[in-house]
Amino acid sequence: MKLYAPWERAFNKIATPFEHFIHAQTTTGMILIFMTVLALILANTPLTEAYAHFFHTKVDLNVGSWQFSHTIHHWINDGLMAIFFFIIGLEIKREILAGELSNIKVAILPILAAIGGMFFPALIYSSINASTPGASGWGVPMATDIAFAISALVLLGKRIPTALVTFLVALAIVDDLGAVLVIAIFYTQQIVFLPLVLAGAAFLIMVAFNRFGIHMILPYFIVGLLMWFFMLESGVHATIAGVIAAMAIPSKPKQTPSDFTEHTRELLNQYDKYPVSTDHAMHEKQKAILINIQDRIDAVGTPAARLERGLHLPVALIIIPLFALANAGITLDFSAIGTTIMKPVSLGVVFGLILGKAIGIFGVSWLAIKLRIAKLPQGSTMNQIFGVAFLGGIGFTMSIFVADLAFPGNSELVFQAKVGILSASLFAGIFGYLWLRFVSKN
Repeated sequence: MKLYAPWERAFNKIATPFEHFIHAQTTTGMILIFMTVLALILANTPLTEAYAHFFHTKVDLNVGSWQFSHTIHHWINDGLMAIFFFIIGLEIKREILAGELSNIKVAILPILAAIGGMFFPALIYSSINASTPGASGWGVPMATDIAFAISALVLLGKRIPTALVTFLVALAIVDDLGAVLVIAIFYTQQIVFLPLVLAGAAFLIMVAFNRFGIHMILPYFIVGLLMWFFMLESGVHATIAGVIAAMAIPSKPKQTPSDFTEHTRELLNQYDKYPVSTDHAMHEKQKAILINIQDRIDAVGTPAARLERGLHLPVALIIIPLFALANAGITLDFSAIGTTIMKPVSLGVVFGLILGKAIGIFGVSWLAIKLRIAKLPQGSTMNQIFGVAFLGGIGFTMSIFVADLAFPGNSELVFQAKVGILSASLFAGIFGYLWLRFVSKN
């Protein structure tokens, strides 16, 4: 029988549902909505100057004569977001090694749909913005915000087959990989060779750690931090270091599940042999056995799995909301909003995220199924794929991130892009949800 502290039983009744809630994908989406609304309120009230001043405050790191100085906004976008990209890297690696992308017969549909969902938005944006100052923003409408998109599907509950949720997750993972490649290849302004070589050397050291069977996380953290710094100094966007570092984290356990079961059972048998004291305190030998069991739990798991599980909550509840608060605050002049939305950059983003994603995801999926290259997710219909294609037009987090990279130093074009992103994401999310809720049939 479990022993409870005086208030523990009552606390568990409150904490357990809450823990289940914050682990759900809907939590990130709900927090993002809240932080976006808060950012818009702060940017459109008398607090706007304080809001702008806070995120432009410089934070300095000084070691002797060496100084590292950036604004809070820069630390969030180049520092904290590297952890977000690290999680993306771990998710990509897991999906390729053991997830939906490990079986090409299952993975081919979301892969093709994701490629279509990146190509057509970029094409539509480029056709609208050809030979204009905003031409470099073609990468903005390519991305899908997985948190918002998955949240919409989760809210639909049993009306949506599980395989359709899996399809969207796999599609979003491939989409994230495409966005990472676009940032690394096309949105790098200038490359400094020596720091880039040092970043490569740091990555090779992490690979060597992996090959030598080192499963402690601290060595990877130290070398990964150095790689992030060298990448920042090289001119390649520092967040790419997060994705690259994730590729070097071990994904194989040190101990097989069968060995774990056998050895743990032996240890539990030894644990039960010691008498229970009157105050229910553990014997010293029992404490040692529990430590041994914990070591075996770590051995049968992997550092990649531990990091993904451990970092998911801080990223979802702290880093992404901070990014939204720092980047979603745009001044809305409703008398001029119609003029802004008709600018080429805003139009390109709106049509790219709504029309481009719908054509790319749905159109390519339909063609692949008709040509028998792929098959529908189990229990789903093309009608539902159409709704998911619109949810793919929610491009919030990654689109805003790419907008800042596409138009460095041009606040007017960044503003136009953000107006387009917010407008398109709102429409795509509502339309996709309503379509799946009321129009599509299982």
